[in-house]
Amino acid sequence: MDLEDAVEIMKAGAPESGGVKAVPLRLCREAAERCGISPREAEAAALRAGLCPSRYERSVGTLGLDGQARLLESCAAVAGCGGLGGWIIEILARAGVGKLILIDGDRFGESNLNRQLYASEDNIGEFKAEAAARRVRRVNSAVEAAALNIFLNEENCESALAGADVVIDALDGNEARGVVFRACAGLGVPFVHGAIGGFCGETAVLRAGDTPPWELFGAGDKGSETETGNPPFTPPFIASAQAAAAIKILARAGDTPEKTLFWFDLSRCAMQRLKLK
Repeated sequence: MDLEDAVEIMKAGAPESGGVKAVPLRLCREAAERCGISPREAEAAALRAGLCPSRYERSVGTLGLDGQARLLESCAAVAGCGGLGGWIIEILARAGVGKLILIDGDRFGESNLNRQLYASEDNIGEFKAEAAARRVRRVNSAVEAAALNIFLNEENCESALAGADVVIDALDGNEARGVVFRACAGLGVPFVHGAIGGFCGETAVLRAGDTPPWELFGAGDKGSETETGNPPFTPPFIASAQAAAAIKILARAGDTPEKTLFWFDLSRCAMQRLKLK
C-alpha cells in the first residue's frame, strides 16, 4: 500500500465540513499505519488531494490547503529553546511545520520559570531542547522534532542547520546571532531575527547580503535585558511575530517585509518600522 491508498482510506471516512472533507486525527493515523508511511506523509498527501486533516481546519482559511501542505513538507530550525524559542516552537508545532530542528545546549534553571513555556518546577536541570522536542511530539505527532543539546559555534553551525528551509533566532546574545546569521547566509536560508528586553522587542527577516541590526547600530553582545530583565508577556508577543514571518515564508502565504526592522514597545503599545540599509 502507498500514498494513494492512504488518501483513499482517508477520503472514504472523512465527513464534509464547510465544503471541505475534514479527516479526523484517528483516521489520519490509521491510514498512515496501514500503508506504512509516516503521519507527516499521510497528512501532506491528504492536503495535496484536497482533503483537510481536521487539526488544521482553523488554519486553512488563512494558509490554504497548498500552504498547509508546504508547511508539512518543510523544515525549520529554532536556535534557542528558552524564552522566545519555547513559544516559537509551540506555534510551529501547532501550525504543522513538518520537521523542527531544536537547538540549545542550556538546561532549565529557576530564573526561567517566569517566562519560558517549557520550564516547570519539576524539570529544573533538564536540557531545554529535549523538553521542547518531547512537547512537540505530544502536541502534534506528525511533526518530526530533533533535539540538539549544543551551543552553536563556527565549527558546528552549518551542519546543525543543514536541511532547514528557515532559521529562527531565539538566542540571547549578538555574538551567537552573528555566528548563526553567517551560517544562514552561506546556506542561502532566511534568518528570522528576534530579540527582547523588558517591555520592548524587535524582529526582522534577514538574508545573505543584509546588514543585521546589531551591526548596523553598533550593539554589544547584550542589550537592555541586562537591566530590565524579561517579563512573561514580551517573549510570546515577539515569538508570535517571528513565527508568523517564518510560516509565511514556508507556506508562501502573504507578504514578508525584508530589510526592515520592526521594533515594539508594549509599555506604550507602539511600533516602529525601520528600513535596514
